Amino acid sequence: MRSRVSTRVLVLVGVGVALVIAGVLSRFASSDPDGLTKVSEDHGFAGAGETHDGLLSYGGASGLVGALVVLAVVGIAVYLLRRRRPTEGSEPDCERESV
Repeated sequence: MRSRVSTRVLVLVGVGVALVIAGVLSRFASSDPDGLTKVSEDHGFAGAGETHDGLLSYGGASGLVGALVVLAVVGIAVYLLRRRRPTEGSEPDCERESV
């Protein structure tokens, strides 16, 4: 007999995978220049910046921040939507009669 995986474990594993992808695997993303790099090359100040090599480079850090922001927004939305569900025995708003 197989045991069921709880929702909490599933969410935690999903968050962990999202953070690993955003923070670590983004380091291996395409090296083709994006729009900002192209503009800096066109205007001649592309070499003015510093390069930092590390596990969490700019792309990795921005990936982590972006993933955390999206996860926070989704988490807050789910929390608020779950609180709005009517409890058993109560009438939904659309079925209430006006007095």
